[in-house]
Amino acid sequence: MAIVPMKRVSVYGLKKDRKRILEALQRCGDFEVIDSGGENTEFEKIDTSASQGTFARAVASSESALDILKSYTDSDGSIFDSLKGRKEISPELYYKYVAESEEIMRVANRINILSKTISEQKAEIVKTEFQKESLSAWLELDAPMNFKGTKKTAAFIGTFPSGTARDWILEEYALKSAENKTEAPIDLAFINETSEQTAVMILCYKPHREAVEDILREMGFAYPNISFAAVPRAKAEELDGQIKNAKNIIADSEKEIASYKGMRNAIRFLADYYTMRLEKYKALSKVQNLKRTFFVTGYVPEYDAKNLEAVLTNKYNAAVEINDAGEDESPPVLLKNNGFSAPVETVIETYSMPGKGEIDPTTVMSFFYYILFGLMLGDFAYGMIMFLGCGAALLKFKNMETGMRKTLKMFMFCGISTAFWGIMFGSCFGDAVSVIGSTFFGVDIAFKPLWFEPIKNAMLMLMFSFGVGILHLFTGLFLKLYTCIKHGEYKDALFDVVFWYLLVGGGVAYLFSVDMFVDMSGLGWKMPPAGAEAAKWCAIVGAVGIVLTAGRSSKNPGKRLAKGLYELYGVTSYLSDILSYSRLLALGLATGVIAQVFNKIGSMGGRSVIGVIMFIIVFLIGHTVNLAINLLGAYVHTNRLQFVEFFGKFYEGGGRKYEPLTENTKYYKIKEDI
Repeated sequence: MAIVPMKRVSVYGLKKDRKRILEALQRCGDFEVIDSGGENTEFEKIDTSASQGTFARAVASSESALDILKSYTDSDGSIFDSLKGRKEISPELYYKYVAESEEIMRVANRINILSKTISEQKAEIVKTEFQKESLSAWLELDAPMNFKGTKKTAAFIGTFPSGTARDWILEEYALKSAENKTEAPIDLAFINETSEQTAVMILCYKPHREAVEDILREMGFAYPNISFAAVPRAKAEELDGQIKNAKNIIADSEKEIASYKGMRNAIRFLADYYTMRLEKYKALSKVQNLKRTFFVTGYVPEYDAKNLEAVLTNKYNAAVEINDAGEDESPPVLLKNNGFSAPVETVIETYSMPGKGEIDPTTVMSFFYYILFGLMLGDFAYGMIMFLGCGAALLKFKNMETGMRKTLKMFMFCGISTAFWGIMFGSCFGDAVSVIGSTFFGVDIAFKPLWFEPIKNAMLMLMFSFGVGILHLFTGLFLKLYTCIKHGEYKDALFDVVFWYLLVGGGVAYLFSVDMFVDMSGLGWKMPPAGAEAAKWCAIVGAVGIVLTAGRSSKNPGKRLAKGLYELYGVTSYLSDILSYSRLLALGLATGVIAQVFNKIGSMGGRSVIGVIMFIIVFLIGHTVNLAINLLGAYVHTNRLQFVEFFGKFYEGGGRKYEPLTENTKYYKIKEDI
């Protein structure tokens, strides 16, 4: 349980050595560059925003090209790739790729262009097919769609509503002509009829054009939304040619993309290379420069400061100044814990790093984290699956990244806890041992609990859950007490911690003297009258102390008392916090009950061959689903109990994670001698 002390380190050197020194700092990976120097300084900074933008675009282009290659070529990876970690690249291959970086970038850009071409051609195919579909009603037309007539005739190419018959059109036209006293004969040609429209072409003498058009509009005639100087069938053939051409372009582009399969490693290197350059140029923007010299300031872990100084002074002729961080500074936070507690550092980072003056809660939290997780899952077999699976992955993949290794270790320890509570509660794939024994072997065997079965004694499990919760909350209060004493805040320790211990602890202890609570809990033990009296007075002293001291920041006695009473009302939050631990019972029962349901369903086929096959299928699918769902539930709710109930008693966070300048690569590890 420790926060690594940080040293403020300033590095001074000649400008001609700046590049080499920054690269050395990046390779060492323990120097976090900070923006030093104020407005009134003779030093100046370099604006690297343009270069950063260029490198960021190069990284994005490389990553995009890799995603495209993955889509259009056979994958050379597996589901375990995330466990393998980064590959180590030799100095020879490093320099080879650096020398070829421009050509590799050209290939990456070419892949992106080809992918864009494919997308555009696919969109063009959709558009062309839509145009072709709109022509389907006009394929029997022997005239261009924009045909308006001849020297002596006028043509109307258009549609009537679906179901309009030829005879109706002629009769309706004759009727309308008579009403309008128009003598304008027409010739009607049916082209096609669909469920949406009836396509026609109508001819009339040119002098009658306007009169005929007016009558046709009254009858529901409409011009089509397509018009071109070609016969529809010829236009359809032209569109078919466009579609074929687009498909050929797509096929050629996909073939060319597939031909770049062998460039994947080079493009991966390119992404890492420009990522490193981007990080270096971000650091370069914080460097203070004179005409011939420069200096850069940052934070380094105390245990590494002297080593870094030796490297920089001996190899690069730099001057190094090491100082303690000032009182007004907030150095970054780096946690350092033992192998048992370190895996849950990722949980701390998810919430917030310790703020200035706060302790690292990782060690204490780790014990409760594993216990609470195990209680929520509580099955021996599930725990062993987690333990063996994570353990095997940790042993097999030696090059695994630190973050992934921590996560797997965390779930491995959670698996041990789950298996332990499974033994205590008698759960191994639920009641699978009993069901298999009675159904297929006719024997009465069971995986008996070492303590009790929560399904059969839910009230005891609930009381145990509340007991674990109270211990968890009181541990959080103890850490607040420790912090106050460590900083010499003895009054705060008494007023803000001890009084709450007395009130909440006394109140909880007094419950064990109440007959109704004792009967309901089923614990079979009642506190003696003397103990009950002591618990009552502890609670009273705590309540009075909180009322009198909680508002001590106010000088007005009335406000002070009002704040104290309001703070006393906060005892209800302790009640809700304790009740929150009932989720230990709920999730534990859910895991066991669902497991038993699947066992029961699987055994319904009896002792026959079909019954055995049915049981195996239901067993495998059911318990896989049950483990996956409740594993997620246990993880989420264990985090919640830490973040809300536990941290709420003593921990504020707000610290900044230590992020040194390093070779923050994704695919390759660069050897130190590069």
